[in-house]
Amino acid sequence: MNNSISLSQLGWTAFFQQQINLGEWETRIPARIIQHHRSVYGLLSETGLVQLEITTNLPKMTVGDWVLVNQQQQFIRLLERSSLFSRKAVGTKLERQLIAANIDTVFVVCSLNQNFNLNRIERYLSLVNDAGVQPVVVLTKSDLCDNPEDYTNQIRTTDPMLMVEAVNSLNSDSLRGLKPWCETGQTIAFLGSSGVGKSTLINTLMGNQEQTTGSIRDQDGKGRHTTTERSLHFIPNGGILLDTPGMRELQIADCEQGLNETFADITELSSQCQFSDCQHQSEPGCAVTEAINNGLLEPRRLNNYLKMMREQAFNSASLAEKRARDKGLTRYYRSVQKENRKWRKSN
Repeated sequence: MNNSISLSQLGWTAFFQQQINLGEWETRIPARIIQHHRSVYGLLSETGLVQLEITTNLPKMTVGDWVLVNQQQQFIRLLERSSLFSRKAVGTKLERQLIAANIDTVFVVCSLNQNFNLNRIERYLSLVNDAGVQPVVVLTKSDLCDNPEDYTNQIRTTDPMLMVEAVNSLNSDSLRGLKPWCETGQTIAFLGSSGVGKSTLINTLMGNQEQTTGSIRDQDGKGRHTTTERSLHFIPNGGILLDTPGMRELQIADCEQGLNETFADITELSSQCQFSDCQHQSEPGCAVTEAINNGLLEPRRLNNYLKMMREQAFNSASLAEKRARDKGLTRYYRSVQKENRKWRKSN
């Protein structure tokens, strides 16, 4: 990668510029997190690439975030994000895991084979729409599919305005349709399960060259990182790729707005139901079930919508309960510390 890079090439826009006053502009350096490892962040600015050790004193950050550092490359503050992707932590942990920040476009990647799954695509779209970022569905391995148009039509029936591109990731000419979202300074993220060809797609977009910003070694000096590493890549025509690992256990929380936007047809029909709390099952005057009976809405789509609404409600409630429990524990610890201080003073 060229050692000289401008802020605009890194994705700097007026949104971030307006967050910095004149005094800060003269004494602080804007830098973007381009790598997120177990114990260090990799920061890239116009002055070069540096490490920032991850400590408990830092706010939770992720790849794509913009920060201000001083002349000694010390962290000053995190800038407000234009967009943020997060999820419920994998497994039973009741926490939020940050995925990527300040994204312009998300390529929702699915392959044209047994991996094709409308339910999964709708799940990703709900996350993307909730963040207010433009989604583009990219269907890979079109060269191995006899009827890619059938798959693109299936997706467009759920949303006629949704951008869908079927590509052969091994053929750069096949990726020309993706260029409008890969211009200089535009940041693209990838969402998709393992094995759909994200790595091949990235390599071809990058001209099959090693375009990463360089390896950042962990503090143990061995330079080994887990597969949960997130990193930024530059494509030759100026776009920025934020690669995220496969979402094997993607769960949604606090995502009702994104779900309603992804399933806008169901949301619109729901407003026409006789009862405001209609569950769209067997209630009289249900516009949603009427649309299904008339062949205007797929039962699969309604079932997926209801399933994800239940999931996000459960996960959101679980997260809220954890936050309330944590606050309760904090108050308890503080009261114990207060009593201990009183006891020491009296003795």
